[in-house]
Formats: sequence, structure tokens, C-alpha cells
Amino acid sequence: DHVPLPEYFKKDEKIKALIGWDGIVLRSTNVDILHLCKAYLEAVYDHSKTCDKCNYCKTGWEEQIEVFQDIFDGEATEEDLEFLESTSDAIVEAGKCTIGKAGPVPILQALKYFADDFSQAISGKQSQETGTYYSKLTAPCIDACPIHLDIPKYVELIKETKFAESLQVIRERLPLAGVLGRACYHPCEQNCRRANVDEAISIRLLKRFVADYELSENRTPDFPIAPDEKTGKVAIIGGGPAGLSCAFHLAQRGHKVTIFEKLPVSGGMISVGIPNYRVLNDVVEKEIKFIKDMGVAIRNGIEVGKDISTEQLREEGYEAVFISIGTQECKTLGIEGEDLKGVYPGLDFLREVGLGKNRGIDLGDRIAVIGGGNVAMDAVRTAKRLGAKDPFILYRRDIAEMPADDEELAQCKEEGIQIQTLTNPVRIIGENGKIKAIECVKMTLDEPDESGRPRPVPVENSEFSIEVDGIIPAIGQRSDWACLGPECACTLSGWGTINADFNTAQTDDPHIFAGGDAVTGPLSLVDAAASGRKAAMSIARYINDLPVEPERDDFFDDLFKSIKVYDPDEEIRIKIEPSDRKKPVFEPPESRISNFDEVEHGYSTPNAVSEAERCLRCYRVVTVAV
Repeated sequence: DHVPLPEYFKKDEKIKALIGWDGIVLRSTNVDILHLCKAYLEAVYDHSKTCDKCNYCKTGWEEQIEVFQDIFDGEATEEDLEFLESTSDAIVEAGKCTIGKAGPVPILQALKYFADDFSQAISGKQSQETGTYYSKLTAPCIDACPIHLDIPKYVELIKETKFAESLQVIRERLPLAGVLGRACYHPCEQNCRRANVDEAISIRLLKRFVADYELSENRTPDFPIAPDEKTGKVAIIGGGPAGLSCAFHLAQRGHKVTIFEKLPVSGGMISVGIPNYRVLNDVVEKEIKFIKDMGVAIRNGIEVGKDISTEQLREEGYEAVFISIGTQECKTLGIEGEDLKGVYPGLDFLREVGLGKNRGIDLGDRIAVIGGGNVAMDAVRTAKRLGAKDPFILYRRDIAEMPADDEELAQCKEEGIQIQTLTNPVRIIGENGKIKAIECVKMTLDEPDESGRPRPVPVENSEFSIEVDGIIPAIGQRSDWACLGPECACTLSGWGTINADFNTAQTDDPHIFAGGDAVTGPLSLVDAAASGRKAAMSIARYINDLPVEPERDDFFDDLFKSIKVYDPDEEIRIKIEPSDRKKPVFEPPESRISNFDEVEHGYSTPNAVSEAERCLRCYRVVTVAV
């Protein structure tokens, strides 16, 4: 009753037992504890071989597996059971990561609580029939990362100054290390066990470091191409992070990929939605070039649904289509005066600036940016850099409910930008066709709404006006579905997103797959990249006439929503010397607000190595019996 273990691992496969870092959970009496332990040991040993840091850890698991085999062969003795206990204790003592420190815990528990089973087992030969088991290596940071990067591995390689090898580990799943090393919201750091000691490791900046090191050394990556048995032509609509990630993984499998991008530049929101002071265009262009060098074609200025249809793509021999158009249309405020001159939607504003077409934008000095997300933060900080003397934010909830990244919010405040909370616009007041003021109402917070955040409610008779020269609404985004012609069998949800299977990315039209914000609504770059990778795996199966179905990792993802990999209240029992997190250097606010130079600087080599040394290598192994 204390463990929220799901009933099913996947459809038609009930979970009988789980064994892992915290112990053993049994749901069925029909579980052979010895076979369960042996399956777990084999998984732990398999993963310890790739580590090779603690010799006794690896040999200890191997010796334990041999003991279990002796048990099944009827050749074990009581001394072998004592040996299992002593080797478990020795592995805990010698282990330098949680595979060694936590891995033996369930074996010691099995020996203690199932002593009779072990004693009976050594009295006669046992059945070799093992049952069905699934095992998984994870870590708190790996589990929290949407694309499941092997973070402990790439951090360990930085500690050993193997920077190229570290970047190679990242690129096994993520092609945009330099971009995400700057603009990822790093959920991994919110699930870092080091924070239970002092501070989380700066995982995002370590990713940026190895990507920047490659660029500084002027190295060109050599991506291995391992063609699938059957390769085909794939069309990708939209060249943002989801599309680029999908193209990268399909190209690695030998498929011929063409990206159709309606903008004159590649990268989608990476290029025209994220300001240069956060992610340099040079970094974006170089990482896109690496993907193009793999054979991926990018056709800019081509709008599917206008210049070419999905039906024409089929006729041209594209065996699958991946839709990754993002959410590049702005939601409207829906209030009086929104059509006045001087109202400029947030994404349109950032896009024009990103394309270098902002000379025609004259919003004046006093600019109200409406919203509390990253687009609002980017818009208000961009307006400041374009010369606006007093840009400010209006947000209808409190600061604690703002969806913007904490770092974005902090830098916004550092730059002297005011944030007026619990304020909601109700009317835009004009004079001679131009904006004069914005009428607002004060808000108070009520019970949580469907988003889980407190619902803002207007305060009666609290109307007031603010004189402004321009307004930038940044209250939400939606997709433009012009690409879906009548020939498509795809359907849209009530939220205006395309219906696609979360685990396979396949839509109601089997030929068409979809991912990124077009499926989920506005999320993050790393979420989009993860969905692109997932789609690539499904498209490869589709082209090879294999069932398009979830991978085993998808079922473990569902399992870990219940059996949490990270415990923020865990007491770290091993002795660890406190070590401060290495802080990055930022451009001073007073100088950075006048230009689009990069605000945050990356780590020096000594700082990167020192930061990597703080990693606790929190690998965990879990096995389920079904």
C-alpha cells in the first residue's frame, strides 16, 4: 500500500514484481524470488561492464551471478549464501556510484526476508525456467530529461577531459547540443541528487561547454550512418527542433530526408523566436549545417498547403511525412482596440527582429508586453535592446505562477524591466487610429483551474488605465494548419493541436506523423527534439513494414511516473565534501541592454572539469517481472 505500483507494465502484461534500488515489491504470490534476483543481477552486471570504474563492483556482480547459477544447478551450499551477503556488503563499500551503493540493497533484502526460499533452493536442483523480465538503467537526471540523455556518462567524460567523447554521447540522442546548452529549461537539474547535499550540478552549461569546445577547435563531427534494411524518402514539414531532430535520426539510418520550411531561414523558432542574446545565430547555423552535411536537404521558402500539397509529396515518392510546424501563430487578446496601430503580436515581433526586418517596427518608448511566458520575456527584453525606454510586463496572475523560466525572469529584473502582476487588460484605448492607453482591471487569485494554477478573478470596480505607445500581446500560441489539405485523414483536437499517438507520433493518417508543439501545444525545445527522435524511430519502422508501436522505454517512462526515480527528501548517507556550483559569468545589465550580444558566457575548461567532478553518478537499475 505504500508503493503506487501500476497494475500493468504494458497492455496485457500485468506487473507481478519489481526489484530495484529501494528494494522489492511483490504483487503476486506466483513469483520465484531467486529468478527475480538473478534477472536483476544480470541487468546490473550488464550495465556495470560499460562503466568499468570500480573493478570489484563489476567482478562482484559476476561472482554473484555464478552463485545463482550454482543454485539452479543444485551445486550451491550455505557458504554460497553467506558469500552473496558478503559480496553485496563489499560492493556497497567499494562502489563509487549508486549502481554499487544502491544496487545490492534488494539482494540483501531478499537474503533476509526470503531466507527460507534460499535454503530450500540449495537443497535440490531448481527449475531453469525464468519467466519474463524487463530491465532498465536510469538516473534521476536521465528520467527527468525529456530526451533521456545519459547525463552521468557525458558528465563523467568531461571530468576525464574527454570532451569530444562527451559530445558524442549527447549526440546519440540530441543533435542540437550547442542550442540546448544555452536554451534548455534543464528539468534534469531539478532532479539532481547533488541538490540533496548542496546544489544541483550545472548540467545545461556542461552540455554547452563540450559543444562550444568543438566549435572553438573548428572540428567537424563525423556522424556514423548505419542504413536500415529498407530506406526511403521522408518529407518533414517545419525545420524547428522537432523537424531537425527527426531528420538527424532518420539520416543516421540511411533515409533520404527533405525538410520543407516556409521561412527564408532554417531552424524555426530557434532562429526567429529566440533572440540572439540567448542563442547566437552562428551556433544555430553550424549545428544545422552538421545535419545538412549528413545528406538532409532543406528547402526554405516552401509552404506546404500553399506551394505544394501533402498529396503532391506522396506523388513525388515520399513514403512518410512528419509534421513539425510548431505553434507560430499568436493568440489574440479578444478585446476592443486590438486592431489599432501599435499592437504587435509577440511572435510576429520576435520573428521580424530575427529576420532583420525590424526597421519598420516603431512601437515607441512605453511598451506594454502582455503575458508571463518566455515569449513575453523575450519580447520585452528585445524591445529594450531596440531602444524602448520603458518596456514593461502586464500579467494576470502572481509572479509565482509565471510559466517563464526562472533564469529568464531573473535576467529580466536585472535589466530594470518592471513586472506588474495581478493585472488584466480589458480594453485598448485609441486616438486618431493609434494607441493611447490600455485599460486594465486588478485581479485576485481564486481556487486552481484546470492548469493547476490559481484562477485569476477580476476585482470589482478596480479598472484603471496606463498610457502606452505600443502593446505586444504574448498570451499564447497556436498552429497554422494550412498544410492539412482535404487529402489528409488527420484530425485536430479541441485544443487546436493535431491528434497523434504520444508514443509513436503516428496520426489518424498512417502515412503522416507529427510531433513538437503542433501536438503538445507550446512546450520546450528539448521536448520538441525528443518528439522528433521518437517520430524518426516510428517512421523507420513504418518504412520497413514493421509494427508502429511503443518502445519498451515508453512503458518504463509510464512506470517511473508512479515509482519515482528521484526523492527530494532522500538523505544522502555517503560522506560527500560540500562543493559550490560553478557560476557562469554574465554581461553586466547596464551594458547588455543596448545590444544583442550573448548575455551568458560558457565555462572555462577548469571550471567545466571542476563542475563535472561534483556528479554523484546516480545510476539506478530496475527490473520488473510480468
